[in-house]
Formats: sequence, C-alpha cells, structure tokens
Amino acid sequence: MQDELLARARAWLAEDPDPETREELAKLVDSAESGDTAELAARFAGTLQFGTAGLRGELGAGPMRMNRSVVIRAAAGLAAYLEDQGQAGGLVVIGYDARHKSADFARDTAAVMTGAGLRAALLPRPLPTPVLAFAIRHLGAVAGVEVTASHNPPRDNGYKVYLGDGSQIVPPADAEIAARIDAVGALDDVPRPESGWETLDDGVLDAYLARTDAVLAEGSPRTARTVYTAMHGVGKDTLLAAFARAGFPEPVLVAEQAEPDPDFPTVAFPNPEEPGAMDLAFATARAESPQPDLIIANDPDADRCAAAVRDGAQWRMLRGDEVGALLATHLVRRGARGTFAESIVSSSLLGRIAEKAGLPYEETLTGFKWIARVDGLRYGYEEALGYCVDPDGVRDKDGITAALLITELASQLKEEGRTLTDLLDDIAVEHGLHATDQLAVRVEDLSVIADAMRRLREQPPQRLAGLAVTKAEDLTRGTEKLPPTDGLRYTLEGARVIVRPSGTEPKLKCYLEVVVPVAAHADLPAARAKAAELLAEVERDLAAAAGI
Repeated sequence: MQDELLARARAWLAEDPDPETREELAKLVDSAESGDTAELAARFAGTLQFGTAGLRGELGAGPMRMNRSVVIRAAAGLAAYLEDQGQAGGLVVIGYDARHKSADFARDTAAVMTGAGLRAALLPRPLPTPVLAFAIRHLGAVAGVEVTASHNPPRDNGYKVYLGDGSQIVPPADAEIAARIDAVGALDDVPRPESGWETLDDGVLDAYLARTDAVLAEGSPRTARTVYTAMHGVGKDTLLAAFARAGFPEPVLVAEQAEPDPDFPTVAFPNPEEPGAMDLAFATARAESPQPDLIIANDPDADRCAAAVRDGAQWRMLRGDEVGALLATHLVRRGARGTFAESIVSSSLLGRIAEKAGLPYEETLTGFKWIARVDGLRYGYEEALGYCVDPDGVRDKDGITAALLITELASQLKEEGRTLTDLLDDIAVEHGLHATDQLAVRVEDLSVIADAMRRLREQPPQRLAGLAVTKAEDLTRGTEKLPPTDGLRYTLEGARVIVRPSGTEPKLKCYLEVVVPVAAHADLPAARAKAAELLAEVERDLAAAAGI
C-alpha cells in the first residue's frame, strides 16, 4: 500500500508544472518515506470532483487539492467536451479573481484551450465574476471559465464553468465534462503553447458598465449615500465606475478592505454573512457625519451583494430574503413584466409578491445555474445574497447591478422621507411577516453531515416548535417540478424547513421560515417577537432531530 502511494505521488510530482507545489509534494514524499504517510495519503485519497459547481477546494499539491495540474486536466476535459459538442474553434472567455494562483490557473486554461484548437480570450485583469458571465454572450463565446472561490476561506480556490448561453453548467453537462477530465492521460500530452491567446482590453468591461445603466429607471432619484466594502475582493473599481455612471454620490470606502488581498486579513471568512465580517463597515458608517443611508458589501468576486441599514443607533445586516423582497417590490412598482424566480431555500414571500402582482413565479433547485434557466426570467434571487436583476445582460447573480438597484430604491424612499425598513414593514403587513433564519453546521468530518441526513430520513420529525409537520419530502426522488437533489423539505402549519448539504463548503445547511399574519403596523412588534420565538424553537427541535 505504501509503495503504491509513493509511486503515485512520484508520478504526479514528475509532471507537476508548478515549482511551489512540486516542493510541497516532495516534502510530503520524504515524510512518507520516513513512515509518516497520513498527509500524503489524504492528498491522494481520490481526485477533486468536478460537478455543477465546477471545482472548488483547498490550494495545495496532489489530486485532492486545487493546483495547476488539476486545473490543466479540467481545462483539457472541458476542451474535449466542447469539441465533442461541435464547438471546435469556438471562443472561450476566461476571467479570474485576485486569489492565490488565480492568474496562473487562468493562463493555464488559456494555453490548454489554444492548444486544443479553440480560441481563448483572457479578461485584462482580476474582475468581478458578473463581467465574465456578461462577456460570454457579449462576445458570442461557446463557453466561459471563471477562476474563483467566491466567498470561501483564503486557502481555497475554484473553477466555475459556463456554457455559451451564459449560464453555469447543469446536468448532464457536468458529468460529461467530468468523464472527459478523467480520460485525460499524461499532463505532458496536453498541448500548452506559451502564446496564441488574446488578452482583452477594457472594451468588454466598458460594455458591461454600459449595460448596468439598464437596471435603473430613467430619471429616478440617485441621492442615497452609501458606505461600500469590497471585502478584500475585486469589486471596488467596477462598482465605483457603475455608481459614477449612474450619478449616485461616490460611496465611502471601507479603507481596510478596499483593495484585493488574497489573504483576507481582516475577516475570518470573506463572506458578508459571516459573524464579524461587516464590523469594519459598521464602524466606517458610524464615523460618517451625517450618517449614510445604506451600507453595501460585495463578496470577493462581487457576484453577491449585501446591504445593511440603520436600526436605531446601530446598523444591521439585511437578510438575503429581505433584500430579495425589497428588490422584487421595487421592480413590481416599476412595472416589471416576466417571471420571478427563486430557489427552494429562499423565502416563500417572493411567490406571494409575484402572485399579487399577477406575475409568473417559479421555484428551482439551489443555485443560479437553475434560476438563470427559468423561461422568461425577469428577476431571480437566492437567500445567500445572490440577485439577478438584469437576466438579459448577465444570466447569473450580479452584485454590481444589485447594488445599483437597492441604492436606487433607497434613494426613492429617501425622497419620500422613508427608509428600507419602512418598506419592509409595509411588505409584512401586506403579505404577512415572513421571518427566516439558517442553522449552518461547519464540519471537519463529512460523515457528520451524512449521519444527520440519514437520521432525518429514517426518523423524520413529526412536530417542530409544536407545529405539526404536514408534509415531509425527500428531494432525492425529485418532485413534479424539481429534479432530484440531496435535500429534505418539511412543510408545517405556518412554517417551512429545508435541510441540505452545502454544494461548495463542508456545511450542513438548514433553512427555516415562519410566517406570522400581521393585521396592522401596530401589530409588527408582537409579530416579530412571536416569529423570533418560533424560529428559535424550530432550530432547537430540528437540531435535536438531526443529532447536530
């Protein structure tokens, strides 16, 4: 067994093109030769799996980590898939963020595509993921690749694949690409010329920025003052340019987080949803006089958008579902037509807003790879801070255009002497208070997640927070409208729970929602107290049922 492990490691080492990972792997081989095989065995326990999220994992040497060898194989598999689909000679656009190794992975992809007879075009520098998604359709590409790990920890990187419609891959394309990756032989047999691809100029970014104008209503107020954090990512320059074009006041930057930094020194996790991630933004806002109207945050690749508002003397993050409802209400009032869509883990409030407005509504599996494919989509969102407000421009979540739209809404309300929280109150009175929360358990051992899912399947809860479970669905079987997925959905009297493993992180995620009727604005405090109590009880009972 040890001899076989060492032979595989030495073979991998011999063709690894990266001096850094070669050095790392050589040290692991030396340790294994001295009897300490645990870490080397972990690196060669399998291969990083390519799926609908593409690739995502920790940087390092070996097939279970993100590195140049893994990326070259992924690119070669994608190139073979495109050729099999009759796309030989087509254009592949490649974007990347500012994480460690992102530029290397992007150049390797361009080289592989060029060597395979495809045309490759690199974006000019690290740019937001929505710019890449836009560029695919704008340039008539047959596919696109974005090198990013989005909001994952600093040690991670990833590889996101789009096809020519500008949407992320879904089955069966993911499995077909994965099969071609598995079929790649020796790395030295993958042609990788040192030149031959194009590096784009700012023309595609300019076209994207021109397109952002389309999300705002002509002549709408543009007065809201914002504080902005790029969360050490690549969003700052693009967002500032978009805000300047729109005529909004220039955002006040959170200076400590304004510039790209792959080490993300001020946050434990570079995700606006994580505890503490917004503390510097709150401090910046409190230091401003007069106080700004809104805080805007992007995640590191700027495809997500978070918003925070004043709550008395403090600031608080709006939940993704709250922003989702605000944007939907704003679009309805602007006369938007077309289908409103969301994933199953997002609040049911969007369905009520769409129904009252007489608009089509669709529910999809988790992820914008599904939301973006809804026929006639006008607006789509997901509770994890993802919003698609211009599907004709970007068929994916876009944190830049979402920031523009929420700032337009804040400006309009400001002109009326009102705030975003005032509008949230109106929505609750009109449609009922839809309160949501999430129980997310991060694990080191993935078997914890599997055990929890098995336990819930074998012994599904009958009641949560004293509310009867009226319907329990195992989504691995699919439904009339949804394809199969690893998840569980419980419908209760006035509540809903969905449990699923994360597709991008070692987490078990439980999405909770309770709905409390509200007769008048005066009843909102009592309704919020009741909702908070119910959510806490649902979380407690669900955790006990799952054994987590």
